[in-house]
Amino acid sequence: MATREYPLERTRNIGIMAHIDAGKTTLTERILYYTGVNYKIGETYEGTSTMDWMDQERERGITITSAATTCHWTEEDHAKPKKGALEHRINIIDTPGHVDFTVEVERSLRVLDGSVGVFDAKGGVEPQSENVWRQADTYNVPRMAFVNKMDILGADFFNTVSEIHTKLGKNPVVVELPIGKEDYFKGIIDLFEMESYIYNDATGTDITIGEIPDDMKDEAAEWHTKLVEQICDLDDDLMEKYLEGTEPTVDEMKKVLRRATIANDAVPVFCGSAHQNKGIQKLLDGVIEYMPSPVDVPDITGTDLDGNEVTRKSSDSEPFSALAFKIMTDPFVGKLAFIRVYSGTCKAGSYVLNATKDKKERVGRLLQMHADKRKEIDEVFSGDIAAAVGLKETGTGDTICDEQHPVILESMEFPDPVIELAIEPKTKEGQQKLGDALSKLAEEDPTFRAHTNEETGQTIIAGMGELHLEIIVDRLQREFNVEANVGEPQVAYKETFTQPVDQEYKYAKQSGGRGQYGHCKIKFEPLDANTEENLVFENAVVGGAIPKEYIPAIGDGVAEAEKAGILAGYPVVGVKATVYDGSYHEVDSSEMAFHIAGSMCFKEAMKKSSPVILEPIMKVEVTMPEEYMGDVIGDVNSRRGRVEGMDDVGGNGKMVKAFVPLAEMFGYSTALRSMTQGRGNYSMFFDHYDPVPKNVQEKLLNDKK
Repeated sequence: MATREYPLERTRNIGIMAHIDAGKTTLTERILYYTGVNYKIGETYEGTSTMDWMDQERERGITITSAATTCHWTEEDHAKPKKGALEHRINIIDTPGHVDFTVEVERSLRVLDGSVGVFDAKGGVEPQSENVWRQADTYNVPRMAFVNKMDILGADFFNTVSEIHTKLGKNPVVVELPIGKEDYFKGIIDLFEMESYIYNDATGTDITIGEIPDDMKDEAAEWHTKLVEQICDLDDDLMEKYLEGTEPTVDEMKKVLRRATIANDAVPVFCGSAHQNKGIQKLLDGVIEYMPSPVDVPDITGTDLDGNEVTRKSSDSEPFSALAFKIMTDPFVGKLAFIRVYSGTCKAGSYVLNATKDKKERVGRLLQMHADKRKEIDEVFSGDIAAAVGLKETGTGDTICDEQHPVILESMEFPDPVIELAIEPKTKEGQQKLGDALSKLAEEDPTFRAHTNEETGQTIIAGMGELHLEIIVDRLQREFNVEANVGEPQVAYKETFTQPVDQEYKYAKQSGGRGQYGHCKIKFEPLDANTEENLVFENAVVGGAIPKEYIPAIGDGVAEAEKAGILAGYPVVGVKATVYDGSYHEVDSSEMAFHIAGSMCFKEAMKKSSPVILEPIMKVEVTMPEEYMGDVIGDVNSRRGRVEGMDDVGGNGKMVKAFVPLAEMFGYSTALRSMTQGRGNYSMFFDHYDPVPKNVQEKLLNDKK
């Protein structure tokens, strides 16, 4: 019987999240180096980092998939192991910062107990950081902040701290101050101990601990007072003590800060430079001091198969339950399902129930992952993150649990793709390989979809952005050896009604013997296309005008017709259909006949509803030096964009916020580079659907013909 290596209280599940290029992967590499997992330091810009293990990641120097790894750390006191401190186990997930891969962040946050937000000291809180912090708010994940890159030109620690307050609406509690900045960044001041830590060598292990430099004593004293006051604000007993003139002890303050961090009332702020190996050990201490263990976060709730609420405590004695948060195809072992165990234990070789799909599965082997390397383990315990081999039916967001105690845990919501490409294999033999490869990739990535266009017979792949699809096509060629031709990117347009229509349709066919008869009256009303419930079918038939068993067939017919609108064959959204009357024939009526009647009724109604085409509108944020602002705004306007506002960004920078149709944003990065001499950056994410202007609609319809 395998026993648990580390008790739950000494386990941490954390993620590292931030804007693209803030230094998440570099920070993770340093953590692995200091915790003894790696013997040498990996670098993203040399393509040798452990966590960015895909070829595409190493070439581009960006993170695409979230990589999971495990390390161990013992809390330190003055750079030496703390007396009586026990070793902790830290499971880390390094997530991507690029907006096209937000699904990776979303699903990682769902299963983590805490996370470290990394900020670039020069850029402060950047657009994608706001995005991931909003995602973390959805799952109430406790956070701490690490202000990285204190050694680069333009680094401004205090600006970043104030932006955490103004832009993210959080309560930053500064626990460290940087000593110097840019080329003169030497070390940090611990505001609890009121001592300085000067880093003397390149590996960050030779540290001189001493007095605070004279020129910083006043500043440090001011921030120390602020720290004490902020912490006392979080606890009435400490406040009382403080007002009576007694300063609370460091341990008392750390306890309160830990409690406030876990309750999402405070964000402890650390600083350093991951690239120069400064401030990492202190951050690891912070992870142990302030981040929750699986026992500190609320118990997970789910539903049983009858829909009643069930709670599972984080404990090995509870029935087994786990959430599969990521599926990965591995060339050596086949399909890997990454699971987060919430309660109970599970042995390799045992049977479990996939409660989401109600299927019995066998866990063949269990692996502890380190980026793309793996170690076999016999058993997983509550609070663990591991990978299971042998789960054939399980997909992202499925719950696996003990067969005797079924539970379905809350899954994740994934956004719909906004951009499409046509793809075809270069050879006939490639057709089957392409189909298999696409289904494997779609299994791994819930925001990636593949389907066949019924009109043209082309295979269409859809994703979250140009980079997302570029990487998918690249992976098809490398991992699955499928050579493919790729068409131009297409926008995922939709169609909708603009006026209510009352429509009747009678489908009657007599052809010797039994005929077909279906007759229905349906009221169609426009709905907001941007809500979750944007296609609604209701039954208001009374008095048995249409027998109950035929009503679902009408609904299916309407749903089928909604897949392709009458204008240009795009899917229809934002419609409520209410069937309220009709008639039937004792002999000739069938489900098939009512299915056709529902479908034809929809098509006839759509002709009368003044239908329009909807296009995806992206929220675009462009940052650039002030002198280029006029050009950038002019260009946004020429792309049918609507400028919403402008902000100042660190020093001489400006940020323009706008809503621009996706159709006008292809190739924008090249245009922006030439306009701003390569000094402009932008980020964009899907915001909502809007009707296209008349001239654009006419052009779309002509192109379709």
